[in-house]
Amino acid sequence: MLTKHIKLFFFLLALVGTSFLMAQPLPRHDLQFDSLARSWDEGIPLGNGMVGSLVWQKNDRLRLSLDRADIWDMRPMAGLHREEFRYQWVQGQVAKKDYKPVQQYFDAPYDREPAPSKIPAGALEFDLAAAGTVTSVRLDIAKALCTVDWKNGLRLETFVHATEPVGWFKFTNASSALVPELIAPRYQGEIAKGGEVNPVAGDDLARLNYRQGTITQGKNTIVYQQEGYGGFVYEIAVRWKETKKGTVEGVWSISSHYPEKAPQPQARKVVDATPPGGFAQSFTSHAGWWKAFWTKSAIRIPDERLEKQWYLEQYKFGSAARRGAPPISLQAVWTADNGRIPPWKGDFHHDLNTQLSYWPSYSGNHLEEALGYLDHLDENKENFKRYTKLYFGVEGLAVPGVTTLDGTEMGGWIQYSLSPTVSAWLAHHYYLQWKYSGDQALLRERAYPWVKEVCTFVGNITLLNEKGERQLPISSSPEIHNNSLEAWFPQNTNYDLALMKFALQAGAEMATVLGHTAEADQWKKLLGEFGDFALTENKELMFAPSLPYNESHRHFSHLMAIHPLGLIKWEDGPAAQAIITNTLRQLDAVGPDWWCGYSYAWLGSVKARAKDGEGAAKALSTFARAFCLPNSFHVNGDQTKSGLSKFTYRPFTLEGNFAFAAGVQEMLLHAGFIELMPAIPASWADASFENLRAEGAFLVSAKKTKGQLTEVAILAETGGETRVKLPFDQWRIASARGVTVSAAGEDFVQLSAQPGGKVVLVRK
Repeated sequence: MLTKHIKLFFFLLALVGTSFLMAQPLPRHDLQFDSLARSWDEGIPLGNGMVGSLVWQKNDRLRLSLDRADIWDMRPMAGLHREEFRYQWVQGQVAKKDYKPVQQYFDAPYDREPAPSKIPAGALEFDLAAAGTVTSVRLDIAKALCTVDWKNGLRLETFVHATEPVGWFKFTNASSALVPELIAPRYQGEIAKGGEVNPVAGDDLARLNYRQGTITQGKNTIVYQQEGYGGFVYEIAVRWKETKKGTVEGVWSISSHYPEKAPQPQARKVVDATPPGGFAQSFTSHAGWWKAFWTKSAIRIPDERLEKQWYLEQYKFGSAARRGAPPISLQAVWTADNGRIPPWKGDFHHDLNTQLSYWPSYSGNHLEEALGYLDHLDENKENFKRYTKLYFGVEGLAVPGVTTLDGTEMGGWIQYSLSPTVSAWLAHHYYLQWKYSGDQALLRERAYPWVKEVCTFVGNITLLNEKGERQLPISSSPEIHNNSLEAWFPQNTNYDLALMKFALQAGAEMATVLGHTAEADQWKKLLGEFGDFALTENKELMFAPSLPYNESHRHFSHLMAIHPLGLIKWEDGPAAQAIITNTLRQLDAVGPDWWCGYSYAWLGSVKARAKDGEGAAKALSTFARAFCLPNSFHVNGDQTKSGLSKFTYRPFTLEGNFAFAAGVQEMLLHAGFIELMPAIPASWADASFENLRAEGAFLVSAKKTKGQLTEVAILAETGGETRVKLPFDQWRIASARGVTVSAAGEDFVQLSAQPGGKVVLVRK
């Protein structure tokens, strides 16, 4: 796939000269500072989906915080699986208005127990007091390389290899021997007494009650082994040498070992097997991977803040998403290095967080990295089916909203952690992967089998009410009314309704394409039994038929039908446009008091769907300016404390970052039929993008100059037909191969393409 995209890039470049941009980030997109960060969550992030590091300064020492995505305490959540662990029992408690037992049995363990949880690995520290003052810190995102310079001439270069579970460091101009010290997390020690347990701040690591691991020091080597719960062991190994006077090179690795899983190479063997050419040889292959990654898509927009943030999000996505590694969790490969369990246990939150993290992968043309998400879901499908039968008591497929590394339920507020529609939202990602790739094998073998199971579950868990409409026995909207009895509704919320409708609609579409007519008819029949979305008299989407949107809330659960699901689209005409316009007007009127950073990032996409370029740019700019740390990490609360949210805290999570990138892409390309720059501010007179991906596996590049769209280039990976919103009589074909172009009404061009077909259109 990479080779195909590289060929496309050079093809387009040859066709239109130098008018399209070079698909690589520029130095202005890098992170650059004149000192090292003094906090782990502001460190320079490096990673490859499986291992990662943060470069910062702790006290007077350089610190590399080390992490691996599959280092987990996997003990069962104590007290969660009581006899009452049944959706039907919860229904009874809601009916009786006796909700406290539900909170005690299902929700409280998540706050009370320290595990299951993601856990940190360790750190390397270097005493560089003699080096004096740091003069420059730079993250070169094109090469995923961090460079630090000191006043005395000392230089550090460090990277995490793009495809191997190793990190490298190299010091040059060193005036004395530099020896790393391996710092192990403190799994023993006094536990702080008193105070409320707070999953946002993270619990004390000592509560895990591990025996402190062993550190073995050899000549130019250190190996640390730590045993966790149930025989799980992880290992960190580091090896270094002086290659010439004043130059020290080192390599580190982390390995994880679960007794029930296939044996994995130990970290010490991994570092011993690194190439003989050391840092330079490893960096060559590493930089090659990143060069190919950056050819996949690029943008140039006149808003410098938004453009830089977009490139930083692409960089973090490339650092956090990989096939063969776990999917992106709350903090991915950058677990908290503060002596505590990470915020919200660093787990997999499927009520919003994992889903938003993969939004930019589709139109951003990073489908290969996004497949790691589906790999994880498929690998744990049997565990999800166990949970479905255990908790809901029916056949089909449900997924817990909060899970461990292997997909096991963890509890938490059960309106989302045990929601019946989680698997439907995850089905959306199978659907998008199919629609954007055009991969019929994926549709047949993976996407439709998942969606079919979800549709089966929807049919089994819902009932026909007295109106003859299908509904859940009890329904919720994530975090609305928090974790109270009032959080349950006797009718479908718009959140649950949108997800169930989407799953059935997608199932019918997929089954039809595959020729499964009877199944398509079954899903259509079920879909027809659901009612309409709850609207106010003013055509505003509500939380539920009994609850209008009357309070500021971080989760835009009520407008899922607009975005991301696209069940209510601007292109559907005046009725849909009225719902979208009025819903957003009400959202703005109620205000952002209790929004998080990801709310602003999500709003960017919603505003773009409403063709509001000014509103989209404003929301995304607010996110980048006020809800990110200097290293670009999203930290939930308003860091400017200027009234953009009453949340002013700083727990670091990634979903807001990636939702931001998706918002920028929504402004530049509508990807059902192809609409170019549908939601950019009028002030953006000059803008361009390259290789953004539209549904149907069409790769699109476009350029706007002096306020006018001037050039469009499209490649059809798999062939097929699409429409482009361009007045046919105002454009001419500059070049075409394997593509037939025709008029499709007053405002559209129809493309019929062979696999690999290419066309370039220019304004007359």
